[in-house]
Amino acid sequence: MLAQQRQQAILRRVRRHGAARVAELVRDLGVSDMTIRRDLEVLAERGLVEKVHGGATAVGSGSTEEPGFAAKSVRQQAEKEAIARRAAELAGPGTAVALSAGTTTWTLAHHLVDVPELTVITNSPRVAEVFHHGGRPDQTIVLTGGVRTPSDALVGPVAVAAVRSLNVDTLMLGVHGMSTRAGFSTPNMLEAETDRELIAAAQRLVVLADHTKWGTVGFSTIAELEKADVLISDTGLPEDAREALAERTGTLILAEPAATGNENEDEAAER
Repeated sequence: MLAQQRQQAILRRVRRHGAARVAELVRDLGVSDMTIRRDLEVLAERGLVEKVHGGATAVGSGSTEEPGFAAKSVRQQAEKEAIARRAAELAGPGTAVALSAGTTTWTLAHHLVDVPELTVITNSPRVAEVFHHGGRPDQTIVLTGGVRTPSDALVGPVAVAAVRSLNVDTLMLGVHGMSTRAGFSTPNMLEAETDRELIAAAQRLVVLADHTKWGTVGFSTIAELEKADVLISDTGLPEDAREALAERTGTLILAEPAATGNENEDEAAER
């Protein structure tokens, strides 16, 4: 296969699925890791894809753009892992925790599978699947049902009705964007509605958002920044964002990604 044909095949996959991993492209196209990385470099230079750690994602922007789960899963992996580790410390044995849909909450689920007697409510089939594979008989997992979005969230009247009848100790909420103007937001109106019901059902709101979410505005606002009792981000968060979020949220926690070698230097700022 010629380089141009290979690059066209890569581009088709990225556009179809929202993302492509280097390892999968190496396997499916039968070429070396280095060759795929060169192809991605060419496509990125032409503005056709965005290079990320381990692969590439589709180029796109706008308040209604809704990346799929695959596209989001290859972005900021180290930051999401660090955020998930810190968030897991806030879910104690015997509590009821709600997890919204998203790749950060999916990462968090892997840290919660060993928490005894945990009850989990989620509108994410992928999150529920993590606990299913964990197989703990002392955990209770409730999947809301609903209509599936491109980002694999279950939303709509069925999801809203299920959440409305429940009460949980803590909601771990993943978001598409956060800003002083729009608060926490998402591109999907139905997902925003479901997330608002999850917030109403929870005694405590913990928002999980890596630094790239700052300044991003989705089409529909979920909640104002002041609604967050705890916001967990990472140390890549700009200084102006730290100041704004520390003023508006209950507690701001900045987790240090492991890749930097400073895992234990998490920071906390309290209003």
